[in-house]
Amino acid sequence: MEKNDIIELKIEDMSEDGSGIGKHEGMAFFVKDAVIGDTVAAKVMKIKKSYGFARLMEIKEASPDRVEPRCCFARSCGGCQLQQMSYAGQLLFKQRKAVNNLTRLGGFERAFVERVMEPIVGMEEPYGYRNKAQFPVGMNAKGELVTGFYAGRTHTIIPNTDCALGVPVNRTVLEKTLMYMREYGVPAYNEKTGKGLVRHIVIRYGFDSGEVMACLVVNGRKLPKEDALLGYLSRIRGMASISLNVNQKDTNVILGDETRLLWGEPVIADALYLRDVSNFQRLGEKTSYQISPRSFYQVNPMQTEKLYSLALDYAGLTGNEIVWDLYCGIGTISLFLARRAKWVYGVEAVPQAIEDAKRNAALNGIENVSFFTGKAEDVLTELYGEAEDGEKMLLDGGLQMGGRLQRPDVIVVDPPRKGCDKKCLETMLGARPERIVYVSCDSATLARDLKALCEGGYEVKRARCVDQFGQTTHVETIVLIQKKTS
Repeated sequence: MEKNDIIELKIEDMSEDGSGIGKHEGMAFFVKDAVIGDTVAAKVMKIKKSYGFARLMEIKEASPDRVEPRCCFARSCGGCQLQQMSYAGQLLFKQRKAVNNLTRLGGFERAFVERVMEPIVGMEEPYGYRNKAQFPVGMNAKGELVTGFYAGRTHTIIPNTDCALGVPVNRTVLEKTLMYMREYGVPAYNEKTGKGLVRHIVIRYGFDSGEVMACLVVNGRKLPKEDALLGYLSRIRGMASISLNVNQKDTNVILGDETRLLWGEPVIADALYLRDVSNFQRLGEKTSYQISPRSFYQVNPMQTEKLYSLALDYAGLTGNEIVWDLYCGIGTISLFLARRAKWVYGVEAVPQAIEDAKRNAALNGIENVSFFTGKAEDVLTELYGEAEDGEKMLLDGGLQMGGRLQRPDVIVVDPPRKGCDKKCLETMLGARPERIVYVSCDSATLARDLKALCEGGYEVKRARCVDQFGQTTHVETIVLIQKKTS
């Protein structure tokens, strides 16, 4: 075989990034956009020692799970990887991905994982679910202003103002912003030269409130004719906040450190409802949140309600527990937990998120919660130490009980994709809570951390995947870990 050869493959598996896998002459080939069950003609693009990569050229026989993508840019855009697969097939793929990672990377027996893994929680409508979108702005080959999403593994913008995963108002905000830029000659930022002004358009939407936030990220401190921009955007139905974020650094990080309000309020409102985990129907109880341009807030509120309701169920709170919520963001899980716990301590590295968390606690009238700024591993080391009699105790900011500060009964941890820091895991094990609820957006790092926790005296009791990101390869996994009794 050589590069550019056309080969026929029967797709029998899929990789974690959603590429189909088929074998030719004993060698495995990865084919983007191929689905398990497809028979395809593919062009060889790269050959390694024991595997290769090929480009899908023709579908000889379609898989029963193959569907027509809703978006015409699905193959070229880097945002979706699975639009060509039926939603039932996507859920099966994601559940299998989590099981495989827990088995291969965590060292758990497959039969055990399949026994504790509950059915994946899917979406009623796997399109139009995102409450946040970040659109890069640039120029096409003809020198025309465009916005959309980057093509896979590139910074080439695919012009698309109507992403199938976003809310309909996104299109209006994008088109009005482009109209303003064209009319007043406002240039897009050029990554190669570092010149130009508008880098990204960030849009957030409150599903519960209907409020819209628009934030322009600019390579400067102001925009020309800002009043004209406000004239375009402020008339959009639901528009509640228009701001400017300053980012003059040569970086791939989207938002800079400074945000200036141009019109409306600095935040928008949203709410998450508690759900009955037996059928995932909404209950009457809700928690309200205020969201700023920089707030970390789950992008799929309907599925987040299910995920957090499961976290509360897994925590098994009776009203007497001390809970640590690590990597707490703006307090979304903390405030859910506080309604059932004695006291909750939230820890988060981003200062703005902690400010938001405190404001959200006050907004909901929740007083049995404390928030700390810093990396979880650093804050826990600083605030948690040995009492004179050898018992663990919080040293500062804790809930005092009869002159003594208590250890956590439950720890809830929702780390970034890289998982928990080793020092954080060691402190969690040292605290010896009865239960740990681990919420993960990457089942590979979850498997690694579960292995460490189980080697430290805990055992996995329950696990469940929740699909937060339809049409993509990503999935959330929640696990209940309990202290071994013997």
